[in-house]
Amino acid sequence: MSKPDGDPRSQLPAVAALLEDARVARMAEQYSRPIVLDAIRRALEECRVAVMSGGGAADFDATVALVKTTLARDDLQRPRRVINGTGIVLHTGLGRAVLPQCAVDALGELNGCCNLQIDLESGQRGKRNYATERLLCKLTGAEAAVVVNNNAAATFLILSALCKGQEVVVSRGQLIEIGGSFRLPDCIHESGATLVEVGTTNKTHLRDYEQALSANTAALLRVNPSNYRIAGFVKDVPIADLVSLKKKQPVLVIDDLGCGALVDLGPFGLPHEPTVPDSVAAGADLVCFSGDKLIGGPQSGIIVGKRDPIARIKKHPLNRMLRVCKMTDVALERTLRLFLQPESLPEKHPTFHMLTASVDALKRRAKSIKRRVEKVRRDLVLRVASADSEVGGGSLPGTLLPSYVLALSAPSLPANQLSARLRRQEPPIIGRIANDEVLLDLRTILEQEDAQVAQVLTDLDVSGART
Repeated sequence: MSKPDGDPRSQLPAVAALLEDARVARMAEQYSRPIVLDAIRRALEECRVAVMSGGGAADFDATVALVKTTLARDDLQRPRRVINGTGIVLHTGLGRAVLPQCAVDALGELNGCCNLQIDLESGQRGKRNYATERLLCKLTGAEAAVVVNNNAAATFLILSALCKGQEVVVSRGQLIEIGGSFRLPDCIHESGATLVEVGTTNKTHLRDYEQALSANTAALLRVNPSNYRIAGFVKDVPIADLVSLKKKQPVLVIDDLGCGALVDLGPFGLPHEPTVPDSVAAGADLVCFSGDKLIGGPQSGIIVGKRDPIARIKKHPLNRMLRVCKMTDVALERTLRLFLQPESLPEKHPTFHMLTASVDALKRRAKSIKRRVEKVRRDLVLRVASADSEVGGGSLPGTLLPSYVLALSAPSLPANQLSARLRRQEPPIIGRIANDEVLLDLRTILEQEDAQVAQVLTDLDVSGART
């Protein structure tokens, strides 16, 4: 449809004319022609909206500049490594756990085919995730294991495969909600099971579970509040006590541990967290937990437990739909190997290294970066200050880790603009803002990233005017 005379949209550059421009042609060489063509169309649509709202006449050079900006915005969103200066060790927005170097190296080896599901000895079809499942059994004492793509999927798979059409008993104080508005009652409902709530928000007794048992009860589900705490006048039921009810009725006892501690955290100076081996030893039929929280591996959901229910889960159609790829399998297997020697975790495991780093060491690193930057510039104000880090990722809620930060400010820029410029660097640096300063927490910055942080701060453009 032709535009009426005097319509400002008629002055917009043509797509063909933009594609012929030398500047746009260079963009096409960098990004590819289809991507640039899409950016042109979106930029022109933005221009149409602007001119129709009185934002001025169309301009060829301004449109080219907008195409470049559109491409840059898109490129900024591609998955890439970032430097985590937030002070949150397991930052969900930043991919949670940093993979151990052994896992990264193993991923690099998968540049061709691999023996994902073939027995190299016989040459016949093998078992998927075989080595990973064996390691999980060794580390936890379980009879069998299965790996899916996250712990929410693990919970849903258990309920769908083993509890559909029957009742699942859960304490009211454990009806959790996690990120993305995932709620346990919804999960139970969608699985086809029926939720039976027992106890109160703050107190649930063994007798509450016992009184809820019926001929239609499939499972007693305990959920670890790994992303919140209820303190004060509280009581919950240990998993071993729930297992004792199996003598009265042969129900499944399921322990959803969430953050998935494989070892006692006490020796590392961290608060107690229920461990998977303890739950297995207490007699739980199934235990499920995340692979990318306190295990520090790739995103995954892990189910360990007794042989029969695991076998039934593996035969369920959902298991194939929720299974992990070869990259997740190999990264998880290499990460799990580190737990065979738990005393070396602070040295070889990035998550445990961050959690156990000494405050003095963090302070020295912050001071070193500050000295390096101040040698070459004076328009960026830096100071070293004490602060608190968090574990994050739905793990050890309320636990604060003393730390040190490098606090940044620029006379010409407010903190939000300074933070935005740091996010646009290569690699992007993500910090947090407090009192008009950008704080870079050394606890979550890897030691090998210190030099990059110093270089980015040395080169950073802080020109501009405060608004």
